[in-house]
Amino acid sequence: MIYFLYDAILFLLTPFLVGYHLYRSLQRKRPLALPERFGSLNSSALAAISGVETIWVHAVSVGETVAVKSLLKALKERYPERKIVLSNVTETGRTVAAELKDVDLCIYFPFDYGFAVNKAIKAIKPSCIIIVETEIWPNFLRYAKREKIPVILVNGRISDRSFKRYLQFSWLFRHFLANFSAFCMQTGEDARRIIAIGAPPSRVNCTGNLKYDIAVSPVSAESSLELKKTYRIPDNLPVLTAGSTHQGEEELLVTLYKALIRENRTLFLVLVPRHPERVASLVELMRREGVRSLLRSELESQPSLFRSGEALLVDTVGELMRFYALSDLVFVGGSMVPVGGHNILEPASLCKPVLFGPHMSNFREITSLVLESGGGVQVADERELETSIRLLLDDEKKRTEIGNNGGRLLQENSGSTERHMEIICGFIKPS
Repeated sequence: MIYFLYDAILFLLTPFLVGYHLYRSLQRKRPLALPERFGSLNSSALAAISGVETIWVHAVSVGETVAVKSLLKALKERYPERKIVLSNVTETGRTVAAELKDVDLCIYFPFDYGFAVNKAIKAIKPSCIIIVETEIWPNFLRYAKREKIPVILVNGRISDRSFKRYLQFSWLFRHFLANFSAFCMQTGEDARRIIAIGAPPSRVNCTGNLKYDIAVSPVSAESSLELKKTYRIPDNLPVLTAGSTHQGEEELLVTLYKALIRENRTLFLVLVPRHPERVASLVELMRREGVRSLLRSELESQPSLFRSGEALLVDTVGELMRFYALSDLVFVGGSMVPVGGHNILEPASLCKPVLFGPHMSNFREITSLVLESGGGVQVADERELETSIRLLLDDEKKRTEIGNNGGRLLQENSGSTERHMEIICGFIKPS
């Protein structure tokens, strides 16, 4: 009865679902890919995995795709004879996934209609399915179990907001969670929460956070200068990069930037919005505030170098780490507005000093460890952000100290990939 009602609701929502994806496709000028989202994979794509055992990994968007990179590499090394299929829900996630060398086939995750997931599962024939973080799709899980395919949740987490919602419907989620073969949770608290909402305790493991397993790569002065040259930034121009920003954050950053420039400081701003399709609103913001800016996609048509007080607006995907690498100071967005934060370990892996706001509920453990190690600076509001940026721009020694602390934190907390692999390998039969 539960699945009958779920299917009925899905079918009633079909016009809205298709309309939404049609709108997003037109807005972002990207392929609609509806056949793929309804489980129909084209034959040329399937040829890449034909006749070979596969492992299906699902990562909803960019953050999950980046987090699972170390696990994808480990799977490829451990099972070189198998093909890895990586699915995403978002277009930006798919774009990032397409650049990963350990992935053999990238697809859009099917809508959770029974016929769609059944068609996709039978086409891919995975020997194991790995779901990153907390993606609970009832029909997908049900049909995987029907085909006797083990499904493992990796890097699992339950946010404060999600936990309250899940707990209210634990009687329902208990049925869905029973279809997972194992749960690899980030922390003991995440493990406690998944059990509270219905996961069988015997299947729950605490394996740490895959996001710590980022290779620490300090950026040399030569590499930084080379990257600056690529993006038309003068060698001696200090760079502040604001990554994964949301509406409300760009406005305060531009106001802050203008205040710093009025002090006759030499500085250059790089803005990388979390959702590139929002860049048009940033262009308008810059025009309104009188800040000369240029889109990353138009950079090749601009042969002259940038100057202090100007800005680069990044409307492309997959270059965030390059901008972090050339920066003197990094601000990570989704943290000054109540979004829950984004991955502050990415700039830390490059030994860059990182600033972030008070809203980091999606990264509780990471935030705590970063602050304890001195690997980043958390600010409470716009005024503290301005003060901290000003102080760090004036103190190169402090910037270096914070950056090195962040890199050391990652080295000391690595190992989650190996712990995940111990669990996963128990469900993958030898070829």
